[in-house]
Amino acid sequence: MSFGQGGPDSQWDPWTPQSQQSQQPQQPWNGGGGDSPDWEALAAASEARAKRRRLLFIGGGALATVAVAAAVAVAVVSANGSGTRAGGPSGSPTTADIPSESASAPSFAPTSAPPPLDPKDFISSKKKDTAPLGAEIFFPGTQLTMGETVYKKGPLADTRACASAAQKTLPAVLTGNGCTRLMRVTYTKGDVAVTLGVAVFDTEAQAKAAKGQADTKSIVSPLTGDGVTSFCTGAVCRSTTNAYGRYAYFTIAGFTTGKDVTTKDTEVFKAGDDLAEFAFRQILRRGEAQASAAAVAG
Repeated sequence: MSFGQGGPDSQWDPWTPQSQQSQQPQQPWNGGGGDSPDWEALAAASEARAKRRRLLFIGGGALATVAVAAAVAVAVVSANGSGTRAGGPSGSPTTADIPSESASAPSFAPTSAPPPLDPKDFISSKKKDTAPLGAEIFFPGTQLTMGETVYKKGPLADTRACASAAQKTLPAVLTGNGCTRLMRVTYTKGDVAVTLGVAVFDTEAQAKAAKGQADTKSIVSPLTGDGVTSFCTGAVCRSTTNAYGRYAYFTIAGFTTGKDVTTKDTEVFKAGDDLAEFAFRQILRRGEAQASAAAVAG
């Protein structure tokens, strides 16, 4: 037996299992009786073996990839099993955390908010209208601004003898309906002066009755002094009458120059209307303040 390249009866291939060595086909040799191998045939055989090795490598790699993928899949399934905590790394809820479609919405006991307190209730009767009251409180400050018009505040007066601060038919109206207080103030703008009088009654019904009984001759006495000269004494002036809650309010407006008021004197009409509006707002604010305080107190 010869060694080296192997003999005609045997050739060892390191890439072929030992059990298959004996099954290898006889290697071709050059014809003739010489010892030189057939190099061309050997080269072809070597190329065939290399090709088989490449196929083995490719097949082995594919099998390894499949094995890794299977291992990853098993790991993922295991991680999502019953041993994981709710929420997981992604923050998504588990099936147990998701409400089913059949779950009913939570029910709440019906509630009803109490109705808001009506401010007018607090200024419609002496019993509920208990906030402090007086001319200084009702007519605060040193001036009054209505829109773009500014009126300068003049003298104040406050009396419980209502008839003494009224003229012509108004004293009887006030007395007959139980007036308990009459507060007055005068505001001026240029040579126009307006006296506002607010009469206080015990009930809304009395104030309404006083308003209904007043006529064109029922006027509050003009209030002068404190820089305001006499007005509406013997001259034609413009007066208004109204009521809200247990209050009736009256205005008389004219010129401090003694001139009669005509329908063309729009500044006098505007001043009287502004002061009447101011009286209404003050009465309404009084009711709102007391309603708000009562709501807070519960």
